[in-house]
Amino acid sequence: MATPADVRRAALALPGAHEVQDRHGIWFNVGKKTFIVCWGDAWVFKLPKPRQELLFEARPEIFTPFRAGAMLWSTVDIAKLSRAETRHFVTEAWTTIVPKKRARTLAPPS
Repeated sequence: MATPADVRRAALALPGAHEVQDRHGIWFNVGKKTFIVCWGDAWVFKLPKPRQELLFEARPEIFTPFRAGAMLWSTVDIAKLSRAETRHFVTEAWTTIVPKKRARTLAPPS
């Protein structure tokens, strides 16, 4: 079972990632681009669209759609993920927003 501390630790371990706190919640960004947001108990990840559609269908108890304007994000029930899965999805969200060249510098998530 993953915790908010697991998400934070995994996010901040990624190159260029930083945490931004405001009245709306906690944001994990690279530069001005956001890859994870936490509002209260809701964790929202920016995952690749084809991956999201697969997860919405295969694991609807964990991944549900979240629309922000025209963008589709994934609400994730992190308590139902293992720590390893959480690290994987945090890294996947990060790779969605960073330049491909930068993403290739990371070893594949375990």
